[in-house]
Amino acid sequence: MLLLIIIIFTATIIIISLLFEEVGSIIGKRGDHIKLIRDQSGAKINISDGSCPERIVTITGSIGTINKAFGMICAKLQQDLQALPNSIPKPPITMRLIVPATQCGCIIGKGGTKIKEIREATGASIQVASEMLPSSTERAVTISGSADSIVDCMRNICQILLEAPAKGNTLPYRPKPTFNPTLLASSAAAAAASLLQQQQQQQQQQQQHHQQQQQQQQQQSYATLINPLDVGLLSFIYLFF
Repeated sequence: MLLLIIIIFTATIIIISLLFEEVGSIIGKRGDHIKLIRDQSGAKINISDGSCPERIVTITGSIGTINKAFGMICAKLQQDLQALPNSIPKPPITMRLIVPATQCGCIIGKGGTKIKEIREATGASIQVASEMLPSSTERAVTISGSADSIVDCMRNICQILLEAPAKGNTLPYRPKPTFNPTLLASSAAAAAASLLQQQQQQQQQQQQHHQQQQQQQQQQSYATLINPLDVGLLSFIYLFF
């Protein structure tokens, strides 16, 4: 399973880019789960159509309602990871916050003091990309860890961004209708786990089929010790002589 979220912060709007593997889980059967998130968080949530491998989810509301909705999304993704078989390694949830380049310095802090403080306070792993995202003036801040640690980390970073608004015009990152190599690399562990699960299921089916064949052969050998053709041949030889 592919576990990666991209988030773009504004004052009261978060734009999340989910890979198509996660979208169905967040929406739920007949839209039941996304409705639950809307009702319990009070946030307005819109999901783009499925024409692009990266689906855009826009969350609008107060900081409190946005945090609640985001926390429920993270909790659902972690629940999906825990549902994987024990034989499959469970990678942490990984997300990328899309931040204007002019604000990244505030997240890092002088000499890296601020980002170190957030790491120690939340337990999440944080990395700020050195290069801007394609066709934009924004950079990726990658966060990984448990659902709780990521939500705490997001809350800290959101507060920093609100206190230090972006300077100048920002050219926003817009996912294109092609797979992003960075996203694919980040989700390689989840993809490998899914492939491993399929291979194990195929091997189990093959073993069961082989065992059934062996049982059938044993039953046939017990039921007929001498082939009827062999009996006929022996009778012919007896009559001939």
